[in-house]
Amino acid sequence: MLNDTLLINKKSWDEVAPRFYGRTALPEYGPFAPNENELNLFGDVSGKKVLEIGCGSGHSLKYMEEHKAAELWGVDLSSSQIAAATELLKDINVKLFDSPMEMNPGLPHAYFDVVYSIFALGWTTNLDLTLRNIHKYLKPGGTFIFSWEHPIFSRVQNTEHGLSFNKSYQEEGSYEHQAWDHPAIMQQYKVSTYINSLINTGFKIVKMVEDVRVSEELKARDENRWYNWTKVQSVPTTIIFKCEKL
Repeated sequence: MLNDTLLINKKSWDEVAPRFYGRTALPEYGPFAPNENELNLFGDVSGKKVLEIGCGSGHSLKYMEEHKAAELWGVDLSSSQIAAATELLKDINVKLFDSPMEMNPGLPHAYFDVVYSIFALGWTTNLDLTLRNIHKYLKPGGTFIFSWEHPIFSRVQNTEHGLSFNKSYQEEGSYEHQAWDHPAIMQQYKVSTYINSLINTGFKIVKMVEDVRVSEELKARDENRWYNWTKVQSVPTTIIFKCEKL
């Protein structure tokens, strides 16, 4: 049964899903972040069973199919996103589940070679529970890769006098997301919380990336948006982890 926060977020995502069709999907990890062509975190996925947490409109799964992954599975909280992914991938053999990441909708344990989440994991209402689920889905030695907005980015705002903190970095917990017209509840964690939760769940952290990639095209595209160049010059937008199941 979905709790109140999940119900609010599901309704919000069902309404705004068309705005995010095809956005932030592999090979991209996040705004102004290095992409997979540069990082090569996945390596060769041909013949591998892959699962995406927060699969959105299905574009990252399509990327995996184009790189010859053997099996494609995806989970998303939003029915609208699952419908969009189903249409996009209609000619591809894929298993999609309309479900929050905090619940197992029937996914097998110790089955997947790779589990990944592109700019979606931060929507979890229970980080430890979600990571435990992912750990169970993976084979021993399997790879878990995820990206999310860097925890410091939303704590900083543009002002007429430059950048300033709008809340303490030490503050964690739920807060109302302000970027949309529709109510949504997000969770705020420190980088150390992600690191310690991964370690405590049984993951080895192979690599962490918080670099910024700049191009004139990206600067023009994102001007005056939440991920704007003024902030990006000083604050990383995206954090990326590559982990291995012990």
